[in-house]
Amino acid sequence: MACADPSHPRTDPFHSTLPRHVGYRPPVPNEPVGVLIIGAGASGGAFAWSIADAGMSVLCLEQGPWMRQADYPTNNLDWESRAATQFSPNPNTRLAAGEGATSPDAAYPVHNDGTPIKPVMFNAVGGSTILWAAHFPRFTPRDFRVRTDDGVADDWPIDYETLEPFYALNDQMMGVSGLAGDPAYPRHEPPLPPLPLGATGNTLARGFEQLGWHWWPSDSAIISRDYNDREACINLGPCTSGCSHGAKASTDITYWPVAERKGVELRTGCRVKEITLNDEGMADGVLYFDQDGVLQEQKAEIVVLASNGIGTPRLLLNSANERYPDGLANSSGLVGKNLMFHPYAMIRGIFDEPLEGKGPRGCSIWSHEFYETDRSRGFLRGFSYEMTRGGGPASEALFGAARGHIPWGPGHHEAWADIYNHTAGMVGITEDLPDEANTVTLDPDLTDSDGIPAPKVTYEVSDNSHRQLTYAEERGHEVLRAAGATDTYSEHLLEQAGWHLMGTARMGTDPTRSVVNEWGRSHDIKNLFIIDGSIFVTSAGVNPTSTIQALALYVADSIKRNISTLFD
Repeated sequence: MACADPSHPRTDPFHSTLPRHVGYRPPVPNEPVGVLIIGAGASGGAFAWSIADAGMSVLCLEQGPWMRQADYPTNNLDWESRAATQFSPNPNTRLAAGEGATSPDAAYPVHNDGTPIKPVMFNAVGGSTILWAAHFPRFTPRDFRVRTDDGVADDWPIDYETLEPFYALNDQMMGVSGLAGDPAYPRHEPPLPPLPLGATGNTLARGFEQLGWHWWPSDSAIISRDYNDREACINLGPCTSGCSHGAKASTDITYWPVAERKGVELRTGCRVKEITLNDEGMADGVLYFDQDGVLQEQKAEIVVLASNGIGTPRLLLNSANERYPDGLANSSGLVGKNLMFHPYAMIRGIFDEPLEGKGPRGCSIWSHEFYETDRSRGFLRGFSYEMTRGGGPASEALFGAARGHIPWGPGHHEAWADIYNHTAGMVGITEDLPDEANTVTLDPDLTDSDGIPAPKVTYEVSDNSHRQLTYAEERGHEVLRAAGATDTYSEHLLEQAGWHLMGTARMGTDPTRSVVNEWGRSHDIKNLFIIDGSIFVTSAGVNPTSTIQALALYVADSIKRNISTLFD
């Protein structure tokens, strides 16, 4: 069996990049397992750690490798260039770069031509938590009852109270820094103190105070002091190209070391082609390509998808067969439909005083001032603000030049000095309502390097979202001016902001209107579970990772509690 099987995540080298070939070889049988997880990212790591207590053998297949902190861009002087190419969150950009951060074959292409928001993801142990900003809000109780409260979309089949103990458990495992008492949420106690606000956070908070608007220190999956053999954040700053210090929580350094000590097996370099069924129509394993391009077969009693809101529907659709010609778990016809992103507006200001922009770029303060529905604003639901520090020197120079703030040639350095360490602002994260016209399907022509059909994304930003974005821009200019900004500018919609992939295999109690039940089990195939963002019913107006992981822990707990009647 040729998949990489490292003994330790810190020392395992990237795998080889031997040429792949499409020709079929007979599958090499592997030892059957009790639970097979597909994907080792945010949800896969949390689920593996929990389900290991069920007493079954557990195996996870991950198409990317283990990452090494020594190879992250910030260990090099050209870190901004590497972050934009080899370590880009956009898989198409990494593939175009020719030599990716993981390996040329770890990523798969996504057909996103004409899509106003480009989906981004990262394929490795830890998944997209390798490159995320680690902003860690929970959903609010009202986010689970959108239909009841606002007459739009659908209610979730579970509520905040159901997930609360799993939110708390996940906070402990990931190492969350924050401050109890935020009036936007039921009271909860982050295990670590909040990250320092710094000059940037305090300056922006001043603007919210001036206007009487809500703000609070962010819950952040970045440790503010030493925790569980990890050292506290040193304010290096470029979190979104990988944390070379290890203070930012990614599941390769939080959940996976503990899961492996519990006996979970993790194989890297394994790209799943399809889920297989037995004669009774139950899932009985997968076919996957190993890192040498050899097709392997892995049998299992339970199959769990943790492949994100694009990878999961892609795999279900690629697993179509005579019994399920429209794809697995798709009797409702909703696999791949209701794709939700979070449309982002960006608002920035330039300040006279230096802001000391070092620190976690996306984690200082947040605001839920405009989070709830107020129909007088002209849209349903709402958005949150997340404050951001300025970027690196090269990115600020390029961004300033593109906006006309920094000339090329004479005066360049003087203009750059007026902006660098003098820029701060926010993003407005708007709630994206589900729409069946927003889809993930299979592209008829584009494939990955193993010949597996690639996903095609079809998506439009709704009028409701555009109205939210405009309102977020307008109010953002107000608060930055109140904070003392001498100039402000905004971008209505960030194209490269498709971090949050949700809704394409939604949960519910009605099999005609959902793909999985209220604890992640497929309505059609009783031993097939989904635990990633694809099971979201609505998207809320905050980052989803905390809720994704809480759901994964909740599904694992439900399986353990229902183990004797699991397939009834």
